[in-house]
Amino acid sequence: MILGFDPGKDKCGIAVMGTDNLLKYHQVVASSEAIATLKSLCQQFPIDLCVMGNQTTSKTWKQKLLEALPESVKIIQIDERYSTLEARDRYWQMYPPQGLTRLIPQGMLTPPRPIDDIVAIILIERYLS
Repeated sequence: MILGFDPGKDKCGIAVMGTDNLLKYHQVVASSEAIATLKSLCQQFPIDLCVMGNQTTSKTWKQKLLEALPESVKIIQIDERYSTLEARDRYWQMYPPQGLTRLIPQGMLTPPRPIDDIVAIILIERYLS
């Protein structure tokens, strides 16, 4: 299984995807809770690869991951440019607008929650392609 990790100063996006391309988990967590969540996921799923974004605070986070994750988990950094824009579009595919919101052009809509977990999903997909 592959762990996707979008690191950030305040919050982090986390996703787990199987080799069958099925999404097993995705969540946005506070940065202070990220390491504990990642450790828990490594116990819950047979994760052998972590793909993480290479932009905001990535060097600091990579070091934290090397110290916290099992040695068997390989860490690869992925170019995350434009992933947030892509995640906004993906959010509306996963959770289509309801009611009158459907009438507003998608480009004018803002997702009602952080989408860092969807960025983590996109990072996994970029690695796989």
